[in-house]
Amino acid sequence: MEKPETPTTLEELVDQEFGRRSFVKLVGLGIVSAAVGMIPAEFAEAKAEVVTKKKFRYGMAIDLKRCINCKACTMACKLENKTPPGVVYNPVNEEEIGEFPNVARRWFPSPCYHCENPPCVPVCPVKATWKRGEDGIVIVDYDKCISTGNCIGACPYGARMFDLGENYPAQQTEYGKIPSPEYYGKYGVRQKNRSPIGKVRKCTFCLHLQDANGHYTRPPACAETCMGRAIHFGDFIEGKCIVHECNLNELVTKRHAIRLKEELGTEPNVYYLL
Repeated sequence: MEKPETPTTLEELVDQEFGRRSFVKLVGLGIVSAAVGMIPAEFAEAKAEVVTKKKFRYGMAIDLKRCINCKACTMACKLENKTPPGVVYNPVNEEEIGEFPNVARRWFPSPCYHCENPPCVPVCPVKATWKRGEDGIVIVDYDKCISTGNCIGACPYGARMFDLGENYPAQQTEYGKIPSPEYYGKYGVRQKNRSPIGKVRKCTFCLHLQDANGHYTRPPACAETCMGRAIHFGDFIEGKCIVHECNLNELVTKRHAIRLKEELGTEPNVYYLL
């Protein structure tokens, strides 16, 4: 099956959108996942059910000029959700560019993009993943998941991964007795042969930090911890940022903002500010 002709780097995407070949490259998407740029056409064209009534539309605007590649967001996410080895919800993807002696590094945080039309949803044969109508967050029911991996291949951003059941050494200490708060602690303490082990996992925008009305009592761990104040998280309907005093809609309209692989029609709710 032929690959869709899509940009594979942020530079190509910027060139496509703004025609600026002089723009300094940011990061190649080829390192994100083997799935990136290899989505079958029918997956790319598939649309999730359109949600017309929402209370919230949560998303992010990530300022690449402020990101210092400290990876505090990655570690804060792992600590908050108690994710095991090999499960990283918000990696900072990076690469080295140029030729010696003129070399440099570039990077960008890459959480789940919680697309308006997520291609991961329609390919699940048991409907274990779906987009919540009240806030647009894409979630996974670990108990329903049968681990086909369809959603991993369908995601154009490499945002999904298998939980292979590995554990950190601390899992054998008192730390292992502390339940993960993910999905409001539904899956509790990590145990062999029980969900989410063996299932597909991804970023949830730390939805367990929402109260009964859908408002966040704390920002997602990555946004709360970012020392460079690069990750702006909030509601695109009201525009209000949950962390930092800002308006998301103003950020993405007043700054040069892009969304990755927009040509696929996924409409991701994570923007990058250039």
